[in-house]
Amino acid sequence: MLDIKQSQPVTVLGAGAWGTAVAIALAARHDVLLWGRNPEQMAQTAAARENTDYLPGFPLPDTLRVTADLDAAVAHAAAPPGATPLLIAACPVAGLRPLLEQLRGRAIPNIVWLCKGFEYGTGLLPHQVVREVLGDSTPGAALSGPSFAQEVARGLPCALTVASTDADLRERVVGLVHGNSIRVYACDDLVGVEVGGAVKNILAIATGTADGLGLGLNARAALITRGLAEITRLGTALGGQAGTFMGLTGMGDLILTCTGDLSRNRRVGLALAQGKPLDTIVKELGHVAEGVPCAKAVRELAAKLGVDMPITNAVAGVLFDGDAAPEMVARLLARDPRNELA
Repeated sequence: MLDIKQSQPVTVLGAGAWGTAVAIALAARHDVLLWGRNPEQMAQTAAARENTDYLPGFPLPDTLRVTADLDAAVAHAAAPPGATPLLIAACPVAGLRPLLEQLRGRAIPNIVWLCKGFEYGTGLLPHQVVREVLGDSTPGAALSGPSFAQEVARGLPCALTVASTDADLRERVVGLVHGNSIRVYACDDLVGVEVGGAVKNILAIATGTADGLGLGLNARAALITRGLAEITRLGTALGGQAGTFMGLTGMGDLILTCTGDLSRNRRVGLALAQGKPLDTIVKELGHVAEGVPCAKAVRELAAKLGVDMPITNAVAGVLFDGDAAPEMVARLLARDPRNELA
């Protein structure tokens, strides 16, 4: 691991709950600048020293600066010689391409993304979007794992994985992020890490729905376990390594998102079980639940690849086809038995 003892420049692009939480955590050790695209929101955050819109109740450290000036944010990450800068994109998957388009042509040292999902319309994973927009010359990495924003902002322990084909960038991210209550592991399986982080959100909707219907802990365990099988089937079909799905960004993130009450996707499922329409659920949530658009994208991708994903298809049926939640359960239970390891 790269031994970084001195404060280094870090820019976080995206002032939602997760971006703010990461900025708060890293500001304890580094010179962090948090950028948000809404000038009014960022001015309010600066004045209140709290992101009241997305992460209320967590004061910003005195050392954490905020801005709506993208030029200043990028310049902060374009550090002087001898520094070890980091540029972190903390936007939803839908906002990744627009953000990267704003960065195209700028001198950036690297790009590390926190988003989890498939881009709807293209079926691309985040690293593929990054490569398409920025090319191969900018080192990139995914930082993922089981992590609720509120707990990270509170300083509670968590473990993350950085995935990149660039060994130097993996070492840099570990050196900068690993420390205090955050533990960071490294791997080179970008596809596996990103697929696990994307599909677990769909399965959290399924688990929340089952729990909301009162189907019991047995059903929850079955959904999580068979959900992991779906993640692995899709991930390996796309070139991911099977072992990755047994780690933090596969099993770990799946368990957290399916069972933790802080999970937005789980809350979507709980609301679906009450018969609420999707537009009402999303409006009441007030935040992005990545599992919703991801369910549509993954259903289409799995059909194209010929990968069997019955739980994902059932969730998409409830979200987009007008199926009732009990119908989803009945359809899953009525499926023909199969080899468990298939």
